[in-house]
Amino acid sequence: MSVKFYALIYSSVTVILFVLMHLSHRPLLKTLLCTVFALIAFAANSVLCRLALGKDAIDASGFTIIRLLAGIGVLMLILKVRPASNAPARGSWISALLLFGYAITFSFAYISLDTGTGALVLFGAVQLTIILTSIFAGQKLHWLEWTGIILAFSGFTYLVAPNVTTPSFSGFLLMTLAGIAWGGYTLRGKASIAPLQDTAFNFLRTAPFVGILALITFFNLQASWEGVVLAVLSGALASGLGYTVWYIALGGLSTTEAAVVQLSVPVIAAIGGVLFVAEAITLRLIIASIFILGGILIVVSGRAYLMQRPAPDSQKT
Repeated sequence: MSVKFYALIYSSVTVILFVLMHLSHRPLLKTLLCTVFALIAFAANSVLCRLALGKDAIDASGFTIIRLLAGIGVLMLILKVRPASNAPARGSWISALLLFGYAITFSFAYISLDTGTGALVLFGAVQLTIILTSIFAGQKLHWLEWTGIILAFSGFTYLVAPNVTTPSFSGFLLMTLAGIAWGGYTLRGKASIAPLQDTAFNFLRTAPFVGILALITFFNLQASWEGVVLAVLSGALASGLGYTVWYIALGGLSTTEAAVVQLSVPVIAAIGGVLFVAEAITLRLIIASIFILGGILIVVSGRAYLMQRPAPDSQKT
């Protein structure tokens, strides 16, 4: 399982990034490919984290420390070998704090939460954070967008329902904080004009927080070679490159689209299990996929419909 899964990640990174380099003149296709790649990276991150912590191959603090350091290393290396953008982008301390907050709470939450419960709490918090923030900022959602959101979230809930158990209070709180932090990090990415530089310096700014975490937990750190490898893969590929591509994708997505497309992550993980781990295709997976993908389609097509309507009609909604 592990070898095939790692090969899938590596192949996805190299092939899709190569394609993206040659499609910069086609923004819609670039946004689509970036979004798909980022969602695959998110699914990979969840799997890598659960593999590491579920097998007790590494503790939560060690996983977070190595994950962020690996992300810093690969992104700084890319900046060295690739000409930097002329845009004065250097990330921000707020984004770095949100990134670190997400990473640490995500790792510790999965110690006491099962997969289904963790996914439901995490993505529920992400949805609420992004959508409520947009509403408070004055953005009004059309009934088509609300329909798509409800449909997609219903399919998501249906998919993870069999694995949902009553969560511990600490696990629920930590995963909720992780979702809020990730929602905030996503929203801040909407304004990024140089995704690679912003992501790289966001990761770099987490270094002081990583250092403090290492000092606090030094005597309790436990890690096997397998745990270290999983953390490095999570940080370098699924996080470092994945989050960079996500910031690129956000340039072509509305805030509502950015929120709802992330509900497809469990579906992508499940499809990966079918393709690469010989897991069965269940009726639940088929129904949930139809609901989630259908909801995403309604949100995207609803936005396109609104953009094509005459201005007077748009103002009435």
